[in-house]
Amino acid sequence: MPRTNTRESRQQQAFWRDPALPFVESRRACHSRACYRAHSHPTVSIGAVDAGRSVFSGAGEQPIALHPGMLVFVPASRVHACNPAPDASWSYQMLHLDAAWLQATRAEYATTLADEPIRILDEPGLYRQFCRLNDVLFSTADSAEKETALIEFIGDQDLTHLAGIHLPLPDNVSHERLQPALRRLAKTPGADVPLGELASLAGMSRYQLIRAFRRSTGLTPHAWQLNQRINLAREHMRAGADIATVAQDLGFADQAHLQRVFKAHTGVTPGRYRA
Repeated sequence: MPRTNTRESRQQQAFWRDPALPFVESRRACHSRACYRAHSHPTVSIGAVDAGRSVFSGAGEQPIALHPGMLVFVPASRVHACNPAPDASWSYQMLHLDAAWLQATRAEYATTLADEPIRILDEPGLYRQFCRLNDVLFSTADSAEKETALIEFIGDQDLTHLAGIHLPLPDNVSHERLQPALRRLAKTPGADVPLGELASLAGMSRYQLIRAFRRSTGLTPHAWQLNQRINLAREHMRAGADIATVAQDLGFADQAHLQRVFKAHTGVTPGRYRA
């Protein structure tokens, strides 16, 4: 009998999606050593550490060490990364919720916050509730039962009384001046827009543009565009698009280029994510 690569067999990734519930996606990873670039996504994410040691960055200047049983709530569009500690692996769960759907759901019974903070919680009861929710999502239960479990979990979690990590707000003047450049990148995600053109649109020097971009978004202009492309790639692949077509449409040199950047942002290859 052929031997199985022990490291490969131990590392497991599983995604759950349901066309009937397009506003939610869940993920489980076991014994993962994959590392992520700093990134953001348009969804609200809730992560739980199941085992191992990991480090969260994006909540202030210093990374925060996480241990099993901790949860991290990250608002939409907030730059962050969570990676295993050096020379270690970890197991985790990650829930992604459509931001508009979540806001509308909360608005049915509570006041929503305009600028919610990142929250890192060590609450055993909350962790157990989150695990139960994910068990339902990954089960053979029907869509109605899964939606019920999700809404109940969200409704049970009144986080407004819990401390969060508020990050400094971007300078309003610089943020407004960046809008033409941001619109240019959003309108043509597959185009490589020269830095000089973006600087001209913002009325800044290239150096000023890079600094303003980092203060406002947490990323450089190039990193912001790559992040946008990966978010769009995920959206297109969830809709069934071919990986080679996605690479071409979003301005990647080829499918291999998409694969490298996609894995750096998500921890898995496009083929594994699409499957």
